Amino acid sequence: MPSVIRIRDLVKRYGATTAVDGISLDVEEGCLFAFLGPNGAGKTTTIHCTTTLLAPDAGTIEVDGHRIGREDDAVRHAIGVVFQESVLDPILTVRENLETRGALYGIRGRRFAARLAEVSDVTGIGEILDRRYGRLSGGQRRRADIARGLIHTPRVLFLDEPTTGLDPQTRTRVWESIRSLQRSSGMTVFLTTHYMEEADRADYVSIIDHGRLVASDTPAELRRKHSRDVLRLIPKDADDLRAWLTARGTEFRERSGAFAVPVGSSLSALPLLRDAEPRITGFEMVQGSMDDVFMAITGRDIREDKEEES
Repeated sequence: MPSVIRIRDLVKRYGATTAVDGISLDVEEGCLFAFLGPNGAGKTTTIHCTTTLLAPDAGTIEVDGHRIGREDDAVRHAIGVVFQESVLDPILTVRENLETRGALYGIRGRRFAARLAEVSDVTGIGEILDRRYGRLSGGQRRRADIARGLIHTPRVLFLDEPTTGLDPQTRTRVWESIRSLQRSSGMTVFLTTHYMEEADRADYVSIIDHGRLVASDTPAELRRKHSRDVLRLIPKDADDLRAWLTARGTEFRERSGAFAVPVGSSLSALPLLRDAEPRITGFEMVQGSMDDVFMAITGRDIREDKEEES
């Protein structure tokens, strides 16, 4: 697939601090692309440069074939952005907010009505169109925010931590909206998130740390390279199983009455499981996760480093 975003050797500095240090990446058309990194790693700065909010100090960025710094208006027409903080007016209704947004792109009258019907269907905001934005729940606001980003039919939708702070049920509804719009339009979605299970849904993932790209691949390949499956054994007798594993030289950890044994893969665990069968009452295979990948690559929990980007 052709690349709808091409970044080459991007550099952005704030005084003596280099926030983005020469990164290059491609985002294929129609994919869900996840851009991950600890807070302060440079991901928000990268997004701000890619959405024309910041001027790069070096390097080039092209979005939908348009060069940032030369064709910024064309880039802005090609993208939609849902920021971490809403930019909608809390006094206006959802419909009035979207009318205002549409007017900025020359979308009025019947054209606006048709487009509003489309984005309402995708995001599920039909029942809240005439309610004031400031009186909506968190999940309703996020769906309205996504509708704002879609009203002008962008080629690329940037979602900067779209589900942070939402309860699991609301997060699921927001993700249903995102996947629905992808299926219906083939739109490219550029996502940042602090939830690794959301990153696991992406077609491709890039991880940035200290301003540099440190890994890029599909979620499955990243898990294969940087995480290990764990065989969780439930012992008949803890002392007996502990002694048996120790005698075999098998690495294990004890937690909550079970023995966690790292294994290369589910298949490689079969011989150990057969040998352990007389000593256990049950077992569970826990596959490596994107959380494991993130920790292995950056050495930091994405939720622990609260240092803000400059």
